Amino acid sequence: MDVKTLIKERHSVRQFKDMPIDDEQREVLDKLAEECNAESGLNIQVIYDDPECFKTLLAHYGKFRNANNYIALVGNEDIDDLGERCGYFGQKMVLKAQEIGLNTCWVGGSYSKGKCKVNKEDGEKIVCVIAFGYGETQGVKHKSKPVEKLCNVAEEDMPKWFKNGMIAAMMAPTALNQQKFYVTLEGEEVTITAKRGPYTKVDLGIVKYNFEAVSGHKVL
Repeated sequence: MDVKTLIKERHSVRQFKDMPIDDEQREVLDKLAEECNAESGLNIQVIYDDPECFKTLLAHYGKFRNANNYIALVGNEDIDDLGERCGYFGQKMVLKAQEIGLNTCWVGGSYSKGKCKVNKEDGEKIVCVIAFGYGETQGVKHKSKPVEKLCNVAEEDMPKWFKNGMIAAMMAPTALNQQKFYVTLEGEEVTITAKRGPYTKVDLGIVKYNFEAVSGHKVL
């Protein structure tokens, strides 16, 4: 399945079936986490069969059910672009999970950092986690702002590659679905910036990954 289809079909899911993750799927996720860590300098960890992390009131109000598996996005606090880096490589993990038949949900606060079974080195912190498993549903499409509010190019003037990238960016999950990002095209160069707000740096990384994966153009 191509990445454009994966992005289109992937939606946030918070209720999962009470089933352990298949061994082959675990192998795929564990291998990708190792590859992402080698490339990014992060300490991404895939945790299985741990219901304690989501045993919180916030998780209850967030309507999580059987969230027993999660990807912990961990990195050293000295990394300048830590949030963005976690978003970028976390989205790579999310789309791989979608490809192998799993559902996911980005989680900023509706879990217990103290109960997460991660191994942190000195100076490292958990930025956020991604719950995953076999969804009870496939989720629903989120609403998006009009494209003219998210970039500096009129839709009729967009090169095809840029339009494809924008469609992917608009489908990226963002905190509270606020889409606090802006895409600028100058010649052939693309920059994406984020406004201030909770987890907007993580959102920026997610948006950049989607844009690059579909457009084939590197974001500055």
